[in-house]
Amino acid sequence: MNLIVAVDNNWGIGCQGDLLFHIPADMKFFKSTTTGKIVVMGDLTLKSLPHSKPLPNRTNIVLSSEPDFQVEGAIICHSLAEFFELLSKYKIEDVFIIGGAAVYNQLLPYCEYAYITKVNSTAKADKYLDNVDDMPNWQLLETSSVQYHNELEFTFNKYVNNNVKQFQE
Repeated sequence: MNLIVAVDNNWGIGCQGDLLFHIPADMKFFKSTTTGKIVVMGDLTLKSLPHSKPLPNRTNIVLSSEPDFQVEGAIICHSLAEFFELLSKYKIEDVFIIGGAAVYNQLLPYCEYAYITKVNSTAKADKYLDNVDDMPNWQLLETSSVQYHNELEFTFNKYVNNNVKQFQE
C-alpha cells in the first residue's frame, strides 16, 4: 500500500478542508500516479473534491464512521476491519492513501511506500502528516531535483517503510 501527499516544512497538509498548495506539477504527478489505481480517503476528503464526487478513472474507497454514508461511484468502508478485508480483492501495490490527516496517520504504518512532495514553505495549516523523517523505519529512497512554481520550491520524494505493519484488525 502507498501514501501520496504534499507537505510544507512543518508537515502541514491542509487548512480548513483545502490543500495548502496548488502546484500544477504536483497535481499532474498525483493524477499520473493514481489513475487506474485504488485511492483511499476519508469522507471529509471526498467532500473536498470537486463537486464532492469520487475521482475519475480510479477505484475510490471512502472510510467513514457515519453508518448511513453513501456516495455513488465509491465503495464505503465503516471500519478498518472492513477496509482490510476489502483490500484482499486488489493488488496492494495499486492502493494509494490520499487523505485526510486522520486516514494518513492511521494507515501510515501499513504503507510500504510514501510519495511525498515537499514544499519548501511554511503555510497556515490545521492538518498534519506525521513526520516520516523522524521515524526510524522510514527511509528516503529517491528525491527529485528542486523544482519551482511561482515563488515555491519543491521536490518529489519517495520513502520506503522497512517495517510495514500487517493487516489484522
